[in-house]
Amino acid sequence: MNAPINTYSPHFQILAFPCDQFGLQEPGRNPEILNGIKYVRPGGGFEPQFPVFGKTHVNGQNEHPLFTFLKHSCPPTSDLMADPTQLFYAPIRVTDITWNFEKFLIGSDGKPRFRFHPSVDPDVMSPWIEELIKDKFHFKF
Repeated sequence: MNAPINTYSPHFQILAFPCDQFGLQEPGRNPEILNGIKYVRPGGGFEPQFPVFGKTHVNGQNEHPLFTFLKHSCPPTSDLMADPTQLFYAPIRVTDITWNFEKFLIGSDGKPRFRFHPSVDPDVMSPWIEELIKDKFHFKF
């Protein structure tokens, strides 16, 4: 996810919200998350060039209101969900984030514009990012 920052900074920002609701893939406590990124996955000394927040519930009864807002602003990316035995939240809803690394693009006006499936590589998102950056300069304040 550093590549879009390198390409589009200062007009683009990424905010990362680790989540342990999918296959328990983020088992570390909040102070351990950055070390896990740097030394384990992806490892190799990787350092994100964007803010990484504390673990957040993105689905279910305890989901953070930000994700309730995002999910209701953009349609789901798939009509399929992961194996329910790998989902650690309830209730499961049709608008849910399907797995880690689902992405939302939000305009400079704060409005969510696009939602991408977790399998979408950030490089594929370039036309949508460029559209949002271009639109930013056409807003009338």
